[in-house]
Amino acid sequence: MPHTEFIWIEGSPGNIAHLREHDVTPEEAEAVVQHPISTDISRTTRRPIAFGYTDAGRKLAVVYERIDHATVDCITAYDVE
Repeated sequence: MPHTEFIWIEGSPGNIAHLREHDVTPEEAEAVVQHPISTDISRTTRRPIAFGYTDAGRKLAVVYERIDHATVDCITAYDVE
């Protein structure tokens, strides 16, 4: 994937707060979006979802929105089995 700029918003209802609810860091979410093992469309939000592993081996699902060819807004992320 070419260089991707991620949008991170602190506070409520920012996307960093959504990640923290699941103990996911922005760096972990970025790694999964940039190097997914698979992608799909979320059944609940109809947004793109990436599945992948963090450097520590944690498997995550990251729901995101592509703003343009180089910008991504991560909506939330959570552990998957």
